[in-house]
Amino acid sequence: MDILISLIAREVGVSPTQVNHTLELLHGGSTVPFISRYRKEATGGLDEVQIEAIQSHYQRLTELVKRREFVLQTIEEQGKLTPELKKRISETWDAAVLEDLYLPYKPKRKTRAELARQRGLEPLATLLMAQREPDPERAAARYIKGEVKDAEEALKGARDIIAEQVSENEQTRQQVRNAFARQAVLSAKVVKGKEAEAANYRDYFDCSEPLKRCSSHRLLAMRRGEAEGLLRVSIAPDETRCIEQLERHYVRGRGESSRQVQEAVEDAYKRLLRPSMENEFAALSKQQADAEAIRLFAQNLRQLLLAPPLGQLRVMGIDPGFRTGCKVVCLDAQGNLLHNENVYPHPPVSKGKEAAARLMQLIESYRIEAIAIGNGTAGRETEEFIKRLTFHRDVRVFVVNEQGASIYSASPLARKEFPDYDVTVRGAVSIARRLMDPLAELVKIDPKSIGVGQYQHDVDQAQLKQALDSTVESCVNLVGVNLNTASSHLLAYVSGLGPALAQNIVDYRAEHGPFASRQELLRVPRMGAKTFEQCAGFLRIAQGKHPLDNTAVHPERYGLVEQMARDLGCTIPQLIADPTLRRRIDLSRYCSATVGMPTLSDIMQELEKPGRDPRGGVSDFAFDSQVRTLDDLREGMELPGIVNNITDFGAFVDIGIKESGLVHLSQLADRYIKHPSEVVTIHQQVRVRVVGIDHERKRIALSMKGLGQ
Repeated sequence: MDILISLIAREVGVSPTQVNHTLELLHGGSTVPFISRYRKEATGGLDEVQIEAIQSHYQRLTELVKRREFVLQTIEEQGKLTPELKKRISETWDAAVLEDLYLPYKPKRKTRAELARQRGLEPLATLLMAQREPDPERAAARYIKGEVKDAEEALKGARDIIAEQVSENEQTRQQVRNAFARQAVLSAKVVKGKEAEAANYRDYFDCSEPLKRCSSHRLLAMRRGEAEGLLRVSIAPDETRCIEQLERHYVRGRGESSRQVQEAVEDAYKRLLRPSMENEFAALSKQQADAEAIRLFAQNLRQLLLAPPLGQLRVMGIDPGFRTGCKVVCLDAQGNLLHNENVYPHPPVSKGKEAAARLMQLIESYRIEAIAIGNGTAGRETEEFIKRLTFHRDVRVFVVNEQGASIYSASPLARKEFPDYDVTVRGAVSIARRLMDPLAELVKIDPKSIGVGQYQHDVDQAQLKQALDSTVESCVNLVGVNLNTASSHLLAYVSGLGPALAQNIVDYRAEHGPFASRQELLRVPRMGAKTFEQCAGFLRIAQGKHPLDNTAVHPERYGLVEQMARDLGCTIPQLIADPTLRRRIDLSRYCSATVGMPTLSDIMQELEKPGRDPRGGVSDFAFDSQVRTLDDLREGMELPGIVNNITDFGAFVDIGIKESGLVHLSQLADRYIKHPSEVVTIHQQVRVRVVGIDHERKRIALSMKGLGQ
């Protein structure tokens, strides 16, 4: 265990003590959000990223230990485990080296070399490898018997044995692996006859670049083209150079035996080593590209989930449409559906006056404070129609990204929430709720349907799901959840809870009414002390019995805050309300073996702004009213836009039409940047200039240079 801790500490860049305490907490059932928030003293202040890194490295190394034990057992059962080999296997922490050591002993299907051994040709292979036999054909003649018909067949079998020995040699494999790592070139060519079908991959019809410098999005694009049967992709260093390096190691002299070994070495590289290493590096480069794409997807998702909420206001949601009309829903401040109907302000029905009168009536009847309009078909037209109306109350109008709303509206969860309504009503409700609280609504949708990231369907789906689930969990716990209004789906992401316990909380709330305190959670079926410890600090109760129930102060620290108030001769509400009282607190007096300055500082921040939302507030925005379609664009135009996706190669910006424009990495700033995330974030409002329009492919090139964002 000590060696594991040391390895993890070195890889993560923290101390062994921090790793040890973190693993103890994880093994004890604590979650990553709980540890990073409430156990800072134990971990030395590690954040979620570091804790997750410790967790993933530990899982990887423990899997390697299990594999190592299996390898040792397998070789020992063959009676071939020498003390030296056992020592080498036991001391390696490199998975590739472990597999190289195991390869000669790995049970395998019948190879050409194995067939030659069964024909009794291994002594001939040993003779040739010694490279002292002046006449290999005469020596091979002694092995002509049974299935070996002539000397050439004997020599061929011997070469097969030598080739396998070369390909399974650990040092040889490492030499070739190093050559691939340093010099491998990734090449792609279009499959002959499929040029038209592969038009989307025209950038990769005949391209090559060093593998170590290939960006993740280019590699994933090539691999997708390969999977679709449109491209041929290969990875290899210079073949001649690799073979020459191997020959210098294996071939001695210029005799006939040396020529046989030379031929075997060339065969070993072309038939065995190169395909093996190409597969290894194809998998490795794909893993690295996946990791980068997943990291970017998670980063984009985090920004999307933490978009500012409008808050608990009465909202009208509109799912726009032309022929089928606009679906209109009215929600109360808690997001409950009060009313729904259709209006037809646009062609072909064109009942604009009736629609205007009805909308104004609904806004008065349901005391609507904001309108959320989906940004899909007829979104711009509906926005302009609404903004031309004059309301008798202050009503703010917002355009909401509806990506994924249709996925939610047809889901079992939506059917469960609204069993008596069709998909159009559910979609409009989702649009309205996204404005009120993006996080609470977006957690109901598969993140892959939200429309951020790159090549999400091409990466490892298990790793993607794990990363996105972790991101959602992190965001939910960062913001906190209203215990008395949250859906079971949102509660399921709270630290320590899951779908079953979240549903138990909702069922308990329905039967007994709103929770009056966090302590009441312990009455929920299957809520144990450990689970309560993990979840309580992330659940909020407005106007709860205890004044700290609406803060991120954990119930285990209520007594500490109560002691502070007693020492000052005041109540906790007074302590929260009066900053002069808080300034009189000497935090050092309250330090103990389990409570240090990190926890005390967090408590003081919560007392300063109890129940604060870290997401900020919604800001108004308007697209250029003169631009509705691609045909309205002209090069040189300057337009307002909203960043709706970030990739490795640039940022996509919504400028109010169906097609998003791309601001290439080189056009994002007046200075050199390595990645778009250095300059922009999801939902950021920007100014862009149109620098190119491709009507055929419906692509828009934008620039942010010189626009003073």
